[in-house]
Amino acid sequence: MKKRLTIGILAHVDAGKTTLSEALLYLSGKIRTLGRVDHKNTYLDTNAVERERGITVFSKQARFSTPDCDFILLDTPGHVDFSPEAERTLGLLDYAILVISGTDGVQNHTRTLWQLLDFYQVPTFLFINKCDVAIKRKEDLAEELSKALSPRCVAFYEAETKKELDERLALVHESFLESVLTGEPIEDADVAALIAERRLFPCLFGAALRLDGVAFLLDTLIRYSLQPIYEERAFAAKVYKIARAGTTRLTYLKITGGTLSARDEISYLSADGTRTVEKINQIRLYSGEKFEQVDSASAGEICAVSGLSATYVGLGLGLEGNACRPVLEPVLSYCIQLPTGCDPILYFPKLKELEEEEPSLHLYWNDSLAQIEAQLMGEVQIDLVKRMIKERFSIDCELGTGKILYKEKIAKKAIGIGHFEPLRHYAEVQLLMEPQPNGAGLIFDIRLPENTLDVNWQRLILSHLYEKAHRGTLIGAALTDTKITLVAGRAHLKHTEGGDFREATLRAVRHGLMRAGCELLEPYYRFRLSVPNHSVGRAMSDLQARFAVFEIDSSNEEATVLCGKAPVSELHDYTRAVISYTAGKGSLSCTFDGYAPCHNAEEIIGAWHYDPASDLENPPHSVFCDHGAGFVVPWDEVEQYKHLDASHLLSQTPAPILPRMSQLSKKYALSDEELEAIMLREFGPIKRRRYSEPRTNAAEKAAKRHTKRSVKPPRHMVIIDGYNLIYAWDFLRETAEFSLEKAREVLMDLLSNYVAFTKIELLLVFDAYRVKDGVGSDFLHDGYRVVFTREDQTADAYMEQRMHELGPDYNIRVVTGDRLVQFSAVHSGILRMTAKEFLDELTSVSNQITDFIRKLEEQS
Repeated sequence: MKKRLTIGILAHVDAGKTTLSEALLYLSGKIRTLGRVDHKNTYLDTNAVERERGITVFSKQARFSTPDCDFILLDTPGHVDFSPEAERTLGLLDYAILVISGTDGVQNHTRTLWQLLDFYQVPTFLFINKCDVAIKRKEDLAEELSKALSPRCVAFYEAETKKELDERLALVHESFLESVLTGEPIEDADVAALIAERRLFPCLFGAALRLDGVAFLLDTLIRYSLQPIYEERAFAAKVYKIARAGTTRLTYLKITGGTLSARDEISYLSADGTRTVEKINQIRLYSGEKFEQVDSASAGEICAVSGLSATYVGLGLGLEGNACRPVLEPVLSYCIQLPTGCDPILYFPKLKELEEEEPSLHLYWNDSLAQIEAQLMGEVQIDLVKRMIKERFSIDCELGTGKILYKEKIAKKAIGIGHFEPLRHYAEVQLLMEPQPNGAGLIFDIRLPENTLDVNWQRLILSHLYEKAHRGTLIGAALTDTKITLVAGRAHLKHTEGGDFREATLRAVRHGLMRAGCELLEPYYRFRLSVPNHSVGRAMSDLQARFAVFEIDSSNEEATVLCGKAPVSELHDYTRAVISYTAGKGSLSCTFDGYAPCHNAEEIIGAWHYDPASDLENPPHSVFCDHGAGFVVPWDEVEQYKHLDASHLLSQTPAPILPRMSQLSKKYALSDEELEAIMLREFGPIKRRRYSEPRTNAAEKAAKRHTKRSVKPPRHMVIIDGYNLIYAWDFLRETAEFSLEKAREVLMDLLSNYVAFTKIELLLVFDAYRVKDGVGSDFLHDGYRVVFTREDQTADAYMEQRMHELGPDYNIRVVTGDRLVQFSAVHSGILRMTAKEFLDELTSVSNQITDFIRKLEEQS
């Protein structure tokens, strides 16, 4: 069977990535003439900015074939300013080719790409380019890659025997050692399996401009790759790009399940949460600038469709979930200065169209300055934005000086109170707000006592927390690294409406931030600075003055490399200075390294002059009612007027982590002292008679001693969302990418051991909501029930139904990551568990089984 693979080429700038793409297309016969970047005639770089600057800006696709494989090639940007564009393609790839310049070696951006490939778990081949002009030998380059990236990087030389390759593989993987010692060749399928699991990274060498080593790369890729397996299921797809061809809006997507046909109806949620149902007008298969229009596309295909008006990058269609938040984010903000006579308010909705095509271009309206601002990665992207605005709207604009994108996090633990009670309205919300480690982002949770607030109000509060871009109280920067937990809430049976909880929730967030205060965060770069030895003193002095933390990474007779971390505000304009004082011999490469406390917070806060109490968009005050009229209570006096009290949560220390079964039994267990206190409160003092043994004869006493009391043991059950568990555990998710059926089998085997050892009743539910004409199934497997839901019945709905039916008679734990099911579990008095928590318990049980077996073996 002929393979079909989606491959992507990634590299740091000027490593020869586009040249390699041209070489692959040329050798496969896709193009007749070999294009060159310096000649501005490459097959994929067609944009004017790309040809002028000689860099790739937009990811593009090409199709080529060999006798054994059909390829979809994605060429991605190499410049650091367009890293988010490269990141968006990683979730689509079956395999990646990471190109590294033999003259420059591993750069900072190479390390960033390597980390992204690991994050998205993409099997990777490495191609060391420009070996014809590289000073280092191939063996030295291979050793450098092994140290810099992974010890599992293994050189695959073109002019070598199979035995020599097997010996190097045996040095890296012990599983191959036995084959080599016995003289047996290592099977290609075994090598391909290790590559697919990211446990082996082939390193190949060549010069793409001269076509040296490119054919060997292509043969190696075909030989050691596996055909991805897509399950026969309902339609599923990932949206990774939005573009326009004239007036036609195109949605680029990869189909991950089922088949998509023209005129099919697609139902999805737009960015604002609106349910949208639209028909597919066209399906296009692009290769370069040309496309072929087809009637249908199957799983594994990458295509562009028209007819969808509200899709966005990262959207999951059908059974596919939405993509996670990108790892790379812009760190600079620029004011877009429109020509005189152009109203920014009128142009802002038009410019938002550009954000669809370039999601890293975060456009927003600054109310305080009445101007449009854009969040960008760097200066090269500025030129692109100006070109796009000129081509689309025929106006010449300028971008102001870049400003650093600061963020804020709550400084300490606090309870935020929000009360909204004008006449005939009522809602009160109390939120526990806690600082989190850097990089955690915003986390929302619910921890309410049972039956204190209806679950529909809880869900509404959570949705309001998610929909708002929360701001800090120091300079009004975006809030991050904070956990917000709903701990108390109250509604009125008659007067509460949905909007009341929105007001109360947002006021509670602001109140908590005002009480606890915020900490200012700024973005940091991780840098690599290479300078001649005579300039090292100047470089170290500059870095110290720019608040950098660094160390000497390497040094030789000519140059010294300094690596470290520094604030973006101090380092973003340092490249020109480096070029100046090193006479062009120095180089500086920077990659985003997250947010950390601001080094000059007082200076920044003083320059902004932000007053959080006067921010009309984010009021911290509450509204109470007295004698039929509402009145505003300032934030620092709300504590005196509140109707609920959750202040005891501030002094609570985190509970110790106990085994799950102990937590479950503890939930329903009362000590003797607690039980006696309840009885005293409800029924008054307990009057006990002095106990005296009843008068019975000896025969009755003997019979009584031998009579056993019949005690009904408690029944425990675990209800598991199968697919949620599969895609939450890394090892099962990797298996599911190649075979979902295999992932189900592995999960069911693990649960068989768990049930046999713990004797707990278990219900495993798989969602077959979109299976055409599915009647569902319910069967026993190794002592527990497995359910496949019928068509139009979700696993969530089935689990909620079973929880309510079994709740009174069982101690139930529900294992799912779905928020709504977790809320339903809390409302029903059922213990909820995340997939990670259940994995920890499953691991613990597996260890107990292993210990038990080992003891049996020792005894025998």
